[in-house]
Amino acid sequence: MSVPTFATVTVTSLKPSPKSPQPVGTTITWNAEGTDTNGAGLLTFQFKVQPPGGKPAIVIDFNAGTLSSGTWTSQPFVWTPTGIAGAYEIEVVAKDFMSGEQASKKAQFIVAPLVTGNKPVVAATANPLVALFSAQACAAGSTQRVSFQQQSLATPATLTPYKNCDPASPLTFEIAGMYAHTTYIMFSETDTRGMITDGPTITFTTGELPATITFPPFEEITPPGPGTDTAERMILLSPAAGTTYPAVATDLSAGILWYYYDAASPNYNLVTRPLHDGGMLVILDGQSWGAATTQQQLLRQIDLAGNIVHETNTGVIRQELLALGATDAGPCDAIPQPPPVGTACLGAFYLDAIKTLPNGDTAVIADIEKIFPPGTQGGTSGLPVDIIGDIVIVLNADWQVVFYSDSFTDGLNVNRPPVLPHTCAANAAPSQECPPPLLAPKAMDWIHANSLYYWPTDNDIVWSLANQNLVVKIDYNNGTGTVWQMGVDGDFTFNNITNDPYPWFSNQNDVYFENNGIGPLSVLDNGDTRIAVLGSPGCMPNDCLTRGMALTVDEAGLTVTPVLSQSLRVYSPMDGSLQMLPDGNLYFLAATVNTGMADDSYSFEFASSGTVLNIQGPRQYRGWRMPDLYHPPTY
Repeated sequence: MSVPTFATVTVTSLKPSPKSPQPVGTTITWNAEGTDTNGAGLLTFQFKVQPPGGKPAIVIDFNAGTLSSGTWTSQPFVWTPTGIAGAYEIEVVAKDFMSGEQASKKAQFIVAPLVTGNKPVVAATANPLVALFSAQACAAGSTQRVSFQQQSLATPATLTPYKNCDPASPLTFEIAGMYAHTTYIMFSETDTRGMITDGPTITFTTGELPATITFPPFEEITPPGPGTDTAERMILLSPAAGTTYPAVATDLSAGILWYYYDAASPNYNLVTRPLHDGGMLVILDGQSWGAATTQQQLLRQIDLAGNIVHETNTGVIRQELLALGATDAGPCDAIPQPPPVGTACLGAFYLDAIKTLPNGDTAVIADIEKIFPPGTQGGTSGLPVDIIGDIVIVLNADWQVVFYSDSFTDGLNVNRPPVLPHTCAANAAPSQECPPPLLAPKAMDWIHANSLYYWPTDNDIVWSLANQNLVVKIDYNNGTGTVWQMGVDGDFTFNNITNDPYPWFSNQNDVYFENNGIGPLSVLDNGDTRIAVLGSPGCMPNDCLTRGMALTVDEAGLTVTPVLSQSLRVYSPMDGSLQMLPDGNLYFLAATVNTGMADDSYSFEFASSGTVLNIQGPRQYRGWRMPDLYHPPTY
């Protein structure tokens, strides 16, 4: 690349290891170096990948390099191509955000096909429970998928989604959802104008679960039986903050079928959502810039083998938000101490990210920390008050910020404190369920947003504010802030047809509308305020237990009517999830149940006949039931 004479940023090298060419599925580590002669700020590096015949896409967005002897070195870009074979172009962009100067360098890398003969090939990946399957190229206009099942035929076959054929290159499929140390048979199915052609059958034996990872122990309390929805034969569980377990998918008897674990983030491997393209969204600890912490700084989309599809960090998100006019979203590491009133910064990604918005957009929650005058939210210390709020950030298909809604500026009452006392402490264990305060030793955990839902019926976003006991709709379509607030002292009246002594939800989680936005509003009601108000000695049966609720919502009349209030028969003060299964049964994850010795989780399934599944395990954050890893729930 030619560099203008006034530029001070240059990219001096971009090198892969191992060198080109390599077959599909090979992990290649790219390292880049650059210089920044005016030294205005730190040098950040972004990596893009352009597949054969495609357009360049950002895989790793700008993150800080390290400086040694005048040379900046990028963080390694670990790239594992699992798509089509051919010539890929890798581009690194180095940018100094303080001066605004940047430079780039490109390199070509040849990815060879796995298939070289007339037979399909299956290859292992770094995850011993995931394989890559590739057959011969198929004709344009046709589609192809893979069928796989245990060689013993002990379980039904799993079918991957169809892919469009590319006559220039064999298709590669990630085969995931297999037991350890088990032999599977698999073959391709090619659909040509409705005519299905099966390819040759081959076998693959999975590896052992790695001894370096501690997997969560589970116990069957109620095993699956005649009333269990066995079509939804998989449970995906995301570990809670502070636990060192991986995210896992199990069968209905707790046998492990898949896992994800990043050893660089041992206390935070939070899967927020499974994706319909066969991957996951995860929030991780890691290096960013302008953060003053490494906790929860990375948002990542992975494929089923754990390879990075997209990754961004709080540092570059801050820059993009500031460019859009978000005055509260600056960096936290340069704020003077004590921070003056009005100071604010963006801290960490937090508790949920979704990818159900139009055009492949992704939404994520991050926390905003802000200093308010003494006495705000009832503060009695005489000192300024540190308050943690949240922001909804929407990224486009290339993971660039296109929308945001800040809780401090978009219609919420900052003088309404948390319904129950909630504070976050600096340097606390990750299990405190708080974003780390960075401006003061202690902060008010004002709203504690914990779930997002895109409502396709009117192109808006609904989010759950657990510490306010509110579900809030924000105007994503027109960008005009809060539309309504639902809950105690909100905009809606609860039509209490069952004479419930405390009808509203509290400290709720996993809020969404069923049936792709048409059905009732589903809410996991953890019940903290209900239990505090009613008091355990005076509780009627089920009043002091966590429950699942389904509510019909009349937006015109601003009324809410319950159609379901199902007790989980345990009390879980936080986290968890609720899901209505296709056969009418209900799946709940009671995520944090104190058993006297530890906080455990329970995966329940309820039918009209009672409990038809109950699996106990260590504390989790959220759970999903699905038939396989390729077909997660559709909300």
